[in-house]
Amino acid sequence: MTADRMVAHLRDQAAACRRLGSPLYAELLARVADDVEAGGPAADVLRGHEQDPGPSALGLRLMGGVHRLVLERRAPELAATYPSVGGTGDAVAAWPALRALLARDREELRGWLDQPPQTNEVGRATALVGALHHLVAQRPGPLRLLEIGASAGLNLRADRFRVELGDGRSAGPRDSPVVLRNAWQGVLPPLDVTLEVVERLGCDDAPVDPTTTEGRLLLTSYVWPDQSERLERLRGALELARELPATVEQSGAADFLDRVHLVEGTTTVVWHSVMWQYLDHAERGRVRRRLDRLGDSATTTTGLAEVSMEPRRRSAGSAHEFLVVLRVWPGGGERVLGVAAPHGLPTTWE
Repeated sequence: MTADRMVAHLRDQAAACRRLGSPLYAELLARVADDVEAGGPAADVLRGHEQDPGPSALGLRLMGGVHRLVLERRAPELAATYPSVGGTGDAVAAWPALRALLARDREELRGWLDQPPQTNEVGRATALVGALHHLVAQRPGPLRLLEIGASAGLNLRADRFRVELGDGRSAGPRDSPVVLRNAWQGVLPPLDVTLEVVERLGCDDAPVDPTTTEGRLLLTSYVWPDQSERLERLRGALELARELPATVEQSGAADFLDRVHLVEGTTTVVWHSVMWQYLDHAERGRVRRRLDRLGDSATTTTGLAEVSMEPRRRSAGSAHEFLVVLRVWPGGGERVLGVAAPHGLPTTWE
């Protein structure tokens, strides 16, 4: 992107943050865009990234680096305004502190721009759990849960999260540290099923270990600091990750699936959420062909399913929606189960 396109991207990201409930980031990213236009310290930090594609989320990469400094107590003036560490949430007061930080820690913040945001969004498990309920109602039995683009693999523990419906009903363990509140709307998935996950395995180009201090800091840094419920869900999932192992391999999605084989007596579930856009055309084709080949070997006792929550169009002229889609082999075909909010909650079932 040119400098003008970079500014436009930052303003678009600011507007998206406002729509998604982060007034702090909405204001700060708008101020960053103004500062880039004025040739201020934000322009120095972002210089060289004018050609970054819009989906690379340049603004969120920058803010993730800033949040990391706040979490490490290395930016006390800005921390006073960041709710994630007890601050006020006052975006107007935050901007002078952020601008000073951009000038002071220019090189360190530039380093954060070279890695994609590692947002292991726990709320998206809302869509996964409901889809698994639909699947098990159709194909009872043990599940192998595999995730491509898994980040830290937090959602590989989704069957141990509690989904609350807002009417007194719930799904999942009542003592779970992760509570997905008011998670489901519409025509609800079957509640009278039991999820039995016998294997948890994922892949990511840059996996994060959620059991380490570094991993926890990295994941927290990419959660928007004025979104307390997202932070609460993440902290609960980090607690659960220390108790329940899951393996995330460093691998591309297609290479990972090339090593996957179906297991007799189980249904293998391949799950992905808001990662398809980061795969190039060739990689997408390889993933599709591998799933089709695995599906050709599926039987009534050795099943395969794909669960996805990705921005898709229902038809050529329709708007993008975060559709929750279930595809089942053998013979089940593909079905749109519902539509989710970008961070997963709520998911409206159809």
